[in-house]
Formats: sequence, C-alpha cells, structure tokens
Amino acid sequence: MTPALSLPGRLSRLGSPRRLLAGLLPLALLMLPLSASAQAVDDELPVAEIQTFAEVFERIKRAYVEEVDDADLLHNAMRGMLSELDPHSSYLDREAFQSLRESTQGEFGGIGIEVGMEDGQLTVITPIDDTPASRAGLQARDQILRIDDTPTERLSLQEAVDLMRGDPGSEIELTILRQNESSPRRIVLSRENIRTESVKSELLAPDFGYLRISQFQTRTGDQVDEHIRRLNRDGELDGLVLDLRNNPGGVLQAAVAVADAFLDEGLIVYTEGRLPDTEMRFSANAVTTAPDVPLVVLINGGSASAAEIVAGALQDQSRGVIMGTGSFGKGSVQQIMPLGNGEGLKLTTALYFTPEGRSIQAQGIEPDVRVVRGRVEVTEHGRGVREADLAGHLDSREAPREERAEQSERLREDYQLGEALNLLKALNVVQRRDR
Repeated sequence: MTPALSLPGRLSRLGSPRRLLAGLLPLALLMLPLSASAQAVDDELPVAEIQTFAEVFERIKRAYVEEVDDADLLHNAMRGMLSELDPHSSYLDREAFQSLRESTQGEFGGIGIEVGMEDGQLTVITPIDDTPASRAGLQARDQILRIDDTPTERLSLQEAVDLMRGDPGSEIELTILRQNESSPRRIVLSRENIRTESVKSELLAPDFGYLRISQFQTRTGDQVDEHIRRLNRDGELDGLVLDLRNNPGGVLQAAVAVADAFLDEGLIVYTEGRLPDTEMRFSANAVTTAPDVPLVVLINGGSASAAEIVAGALQDQSRGVIMGTGSFGKGSVQQIMPLGNGEGLKLTTALYFTPEGRSIQAQGIEPDVRVVRGRVEVTEHGRGVREADLAGHLDSREAPREERAEQSERLREDYQLGEALNLLKALNVVQRRDR
C-alpha cells in the first residue's frame, strides 16, 4: 500500500467542504499513516460489475461521436468513482497535488479566495486575509456568476479554479451576487503570488491582546506561541481575543498545538474510522504558553474544520467564551494518498469529535454568546446631552498617556471584536472581585 503523502511529515486531510482555492486547495490536514490493514477490508471484487465497466468502456471507445483517449476515459472514471462517495473525496491531478504542497507551506499563486459548490452554484467560502480577494471586499456566501466572460453555471470546481489562476499582475473580473442583493456586482482583481502569514497579533487596548489565525499551516502552532510571548512582553495580559472567523481550517497538528497553548490538561480532539490507524486521540500537555489568560474566541460561518476543532476543544473544556455566529460544520477527515504517477487521492477516512463526543459534521459549533456581524455608527443626533455639553462644566484631569486606553483602529470597523473586548473587560472585573 502506498504510504501517506510526505509533506512536512505524513499528512492527511481533515478536508474542507467540497471546495478548492483559486491557487489553494482546501486546508485541513491530519497525520494518518495508512497501514496494510486497509488492504484486508474487502478482497472480493464484483466480477459482473467489472465486466459491465469494461463493456461500457469499449462501447464509448467504439461508438462515441469523437475519438476519446484511453487515459482520459480512465481518469474520468476515477474522478467519478471518488466524487460520488461524498463531497470531500476527490482525485488529485499533478497540479492539484502541487497546490496542496504549496498551501501547507503558506505560499501559492492566485487571488486568495476559497470557493465551493453550494446547490450547484460556485460560491465563496472565505477570502484569505491580506489577499486581492479580501482587499476587494469579497465575503463568505458571495455567489460567483461569471469569471471574466465565462459563466460558472456549467463549470466544474476544478475548471473554475483553473480560470481564476494566472500570472501575478494579470487582472480578473468576477461577477458576484451577494446575499440579500437583487443585482450582481462586478469586481476586478489583480492576481498575486500570495505568501500568507497565518498568525497576526496586536494590542486592542492596554493589557488586552488580539490574536488572529487566518488558516492552520505547518508552523502555526509555533507562531502562536511566539505571538503570545510578544504580547506578554510588557506584563501578563488581562485578556485575549482569539479570532478564528473565516478560517477554512488547515493542518490538524497545528490546530492541536493552538488549543494546547491554552489548555494544560484534557482531551483536545479524537477521530474515529473503519481502520485502526484512523482512530486517534490528541491531548493537551502540562507545559502551556497561556493557561490562565481570560479568553474570547470569535467564530462565524467561515470557520471550518481545524478551526472548529480549536473552538470545540476550548468550549468543551470551559477554557474560553465562544462568541460570534455558528461555524461551518466540517467534521470529516480526509487522507491524502499519493499515486505512483505523481497524482493522488483525497479520501474520507474518519470523523472527528470534540472532547465531549460532539460530532461537528453538518452541525458546526454554536457560540456561547451570539453576536452577528455589524458596525456601530453614531449620528450627530444619536447622543444625548452629557456633562461635558453643559456650559461652565469642570474640566477633567487627564490621566497620564500610558494609563489612557489607546484602542486599536480595528475596533472601529469590527462590531464583533468590540463586543469581545467588552466581554473580556467584564470578565476581568469579575475575576478581580473574586480574588
């Protein structure tokens, strides 16, 4: 049996919804070595069906209106064989296989958008941070109606991805239809050679940190540790927002490492499948980067797969407050199996479960505190009379600069993030009173 794919270790996919990136395959990889026990599942072949397959093959070769290459017919048969199993199993050609390698390292070409088929329509799953797609304002659930002059209604997912790929600097026009809008809009993007950093951090306010993970790559766990230490450089944090919104998933080991940064004991995730090698358990280590900092985790409908593992583990362990909207609901494990011709299979082999045994498949993670996306706007008539508006009011004594809360610019445009910070401050007040 061919061993599992040799990337940074042997990696298998905890796959994503039926989707590919424009230049990036769906992220969610898991180390699951495939043993010889897989060969013993069922050695009996249905002879009659194989004979029928050979008959169909021969009739297509002889009678189809155009001459068809044998290799093309066989490749199409293999693609059909996998695509009919479930939305996440597929046959990977050489280009897709190479894209998989690139995606786990965080470098790929394209516009930085993850797409999938929903009800037969090409749909945005999520834009990747700091890419042409995110800068152009593309959003999860946007339907892509046309790619340049090509309608997408009859395109396969791979054909759509191929059209969106191109040389860095070249332009592409997408015609999209947004939810709750009646008229399509056109967006022109310039392709880039995209290099993504999966982790970013900053202080939202003094002693309150913000940690954003856009996807789970091979080094994400180490990067999270580095960013937490950087945020703690001037003293222990009073609270931290972990932002997993629009995170499509990634390398499972990285998700485990991120959860482990906040947990010092207990189960993080486990998987179950038909083969013994697909049943695995991942637990937290006692040595932890941030075991005590108050934590709010932001999720939404674009949080999928490995991102849901982190949110589910922290929720089941009562380690933080999950805030936002329900996650995507991707809870099956895909394993990557390379083939001798340089191509490969992505095959669903297991389901994963949160520490309390919850299956996320088609259900997702529900937040503890539901906060929909929004924006706070204050009009000139939206504020009542305050003391400072009265004639002759006493002036305040301004606190020293280092004591004033200099809030992040990010908060002005992000209502969910502002609510997360408010909750952290409230938790901090409660904890001080309990001491």
